[in-house]
Amino acid sequence: MSGYHLAQINIARFRRPKDDPANADFMAALDPVNAAAEAAPGFVWRLTGDGNDAVDIDAVPGDPNLVVNMSTWIDVDSLGAYVYRHDQHLVIMRRRKQWMEHIDVYQALWWVKAGHQPSVAEGLAALDQLAAHGPTAKAFTFRETFAAPDGSAARPLLDECA
Repeated sequence: MSGYHLAQINIARFRRPKDDPANADFMAALDPVNAAAEAAPGFVWRLTGDGNDAVDIDAVPGDPNLVVNMSTWIDVDSLGAYVYRHDQHLVIMRRRKQWMEHIDVYQALWWVKAGHQPSVAEGLAALDQLAAHGPTAKAFTFRETFAAPDGSAARPLLDECA
């Protein structure tokens, strides 16, 4: 078993204020989608704010429509199975353009020591690293993964990302 877990961050910026009625379907889906993630094989931890989600976390001061989602998983395959194969999550992903603006680099993956719960600052730094340098061992994507520092294998999930 690896001494590392896979961390992930994804960000989105609502087209309208978070509490706008246009976002009601997205907001209503948060609890069931988050519960499904927590029940998924390989799930370890997820970021939450005052409620059962992270929507209220002010990830970037002055950007009230930006939302952040972070979690840790035992490996790339576990996270990939949830992200790309779980029906409830897929329904929301397919509708994301309805609620969210386009962001070029919105997701990053990286390895953390098992048990570490990464901060929002760490996640934003991973996004910045990925945007500046492309996929590296410090921050990568599902298309180009890297092994954990202890050599645990990681393979790209190209079929799911195509």
